[in-house]
Amino acid sequence: MTMSAGWYLRRLSRMGPREVGGRAVDAVRRRRWRASPPGCPRVTGARFTAVLPAGTTAAVPPDAAKRLLAEADRLMAGHAEYFGVVRDDLVDPDWWCDPKTGRRAPSGYAFDVPYRNEDAVGDIKQIWEPSRHQYLTVLAAAYALTGDERYAERVAEHLRSWWAANPPLHGVHWISGIELGIRLLSWVWIRRLLDGWPGAAGLFEDNPVALNQIWHHQRWLAAFPSRGSSANNHVIAEAAGQFAASCAFGWFPSSARWRAGALRSLERHLRGNTFLSGLNRELATEYHGLVLELGLAAVAEADAAGVPVPATVRTVLLRMTDALAAVVDSRLRPPRQGDADDGHGLVVDGAGTDRWASLLATGDAVFGRLAWWPAMTGTDVRTSFLAALVKPGAPAVTRPANRPAHFADAGLTILRGPGETGEIWCRCDGGPHGFLSIAAHAHADALSVEVRHDGVDVLADPGTYCYHGQLEWRQYFRSTLGHNTLQLNGVDQSVSGGPFLWTRHARSRVLAVDTSGGSTARWCAEHDGYGPAVHRRRVELTAASQELRVVDEVRGPHRAEVRLAFHLGPAITADLTGNRAVLTWTRDGEDRSAVLDLPAQLSWRAHRGEAGPSPHSSSRGYPMLGWYSAGFGRKEPTTTLLGTGAGDGAAFADGTALSGEFTTVLRFRG
Repeated sequence: MTMSAGWYLRRLSRMGPREVGGRAVDAVRRRRWRASPPGCPRVTGARFTAVLPAGTTAAVPPDAAKRLLAEADRLMAGHAEYFGVVRDDLVDPDWWCDPKTGRRAPSGYAFDVPYRNEDAVGDIKQIWEPSRHQYLTVLAAAYALTGDERYAERVAEHLRSWWAANPPLHGVHWISGIELGIRLLSWVWIRRLLDGWPGAAGLFEDNPVALNQIWHHQRWLAAFPSRGSSANNHVIAEAAGQFAASCAFGWFPSSARWRAGALRSLERHLRGNTFLSGLNRELATEYHGLVLELGLAAVAEADAAGVPVPATVRTVLLRMTDALAAVVDSRLRPPRQGDADDGHGLVVDGAGTDRWASLLATGDAVFGRLAWWPAMTGTDVRTSFLAALVKPGAPAVTRPANRPAHFADAGLTILRGPGETGEIWCRCDGGPHGFLSIAAHAHADALSVEVRHDGVDVLADPGTYCYHGQLEWRQYFRSTLGHNTLQLNGVDQSVSGGPFLWTRHARSRVLAVDTSGGSTARWCAEHDGYGPAVHRRRVELTAASQELRVVDEVRGPHRAEVRLAFHLGPAITADLTGNRAVLTWTRDGEDRSAVLDLPAQLSWRAHRGEAGPSPHSSSRGYPMLGWYSAGFGRKEPTTTLLGTGAGDGAAFADGTALSGEFTTVLRFRG
């Protein structure tokens, strides 16, 4: 995928004057660095002191340690999986090769590499991900737990290989600030976890090549921060990595200045990226997790180095942690909202470790759990490591006395009730269309619902699947038709200008919420994405009858073609007859079922694993339907129930508008 001139014009139109000026300065600096790149100053007497306290590794739960060591041994054998692609070449990796397409990124000055062009570079995510070096933090953690030098030696071998293949400002790994920031954080933890290995100092502080790389990473981040409409999770990763490195590797003349600047940026953008309720403003749950991980890691570095952190930093992280505890279901799964690319801030755990349980365990260790928090299951390594560095204690702020269900600023509401065989959990979306002027990680999902029973996706958010290279799949997974909501006249509620760009944002508003604990929980919202028509949706959950009722209303001056989609989770089997679908699935060896009564005035069909015409080839043509992405780069067939018809009900009294109302009822069986 290459970007057209039209895309650049649309992207420019979403920038303010200050951002345009900053990007112009960046362009000048890139040209100057091509001719005369900056040079690393000479460093003498560097020492690493930000070590883990004695006894930290002994506090790691045995089952978490077992998972970590199993993962480390797989890595030692060269095996790993990135975004659905199984690799067996990590004994001696080619840092520029994409194993999915077989392409190898071109060499040359970093800013000349056309990284968005898959034909020229390959899948950039496949190339970038191993070079975050988070698999090396796993190997380093295995050394810290066992003292087995095989792990340390493999880490050293790969770091030296990477440094040799990727000199500063050369090649694909010097393009994106988020990659540099996360890589720096990984290097800090690698050095920390290798402390005690005789070769640690020779690999890092006594190694001119390592010093040159660390300096250039920090100099790059200081020069090219994400700006304006791009100041989302990327800028937090950049600031966190810069801050961590300038604390732990504070060996350079500019370290104090970099540290202060990174801390200012981190504090500012943590506040800017987070609603007061604690939810991330991108309204993309995995980025909530990424930002929380990065923030906790940055605070750990500050406390390890004795660097004071503004109280607002801990306050934001506390609110994010409480918000996460509030929105998860009975199995500790948060909403599947917005984009997700499996990004992590710090990885020191093995496969099978639950990310969200791990974050809540760390929050408990650092801030303390509240009485309404869900019970936490499972164990992890990271909590022991971070808790050993972070000074415990919650900021002096008021925390929720009861479990929040409605986050007014984010427009997110959780309806939940105790079913006979497990919790009924429903997320209702009435919030903003993403964050900043481009809403890069938003989906056109206004008023969508997501329903689970005992943690099983029943009405599912299909996920993300891909970013680059597969434009039609990118369009589908973030489209209105790709979510459990209503589409009018074959178009999305919001207008896309490119894979990470929305040029018109649907505006939603929540009209009524009742989550007070009565017999029926209620939510009602509307959006203007189909102006002058308005789509309004009401949702009611009655726990006693295990019934969820969804009422869609269309009001507007003209007849409208309606499509109403319900995407089932991959575990659900559907038997559709007319407008009734019988849903069945298995949970923990027990058969479960529900009945979905669909609006009778629409014509219903079941679609599964279909890849039809482009959504833009015809406003009336069907795109791909019936897909679920459990993680980035992975997709599997599932069932989508699609109803089509017209919103042309009875006329209003003045004859100026037409109205259509569509009622869906989901009843769970005992």
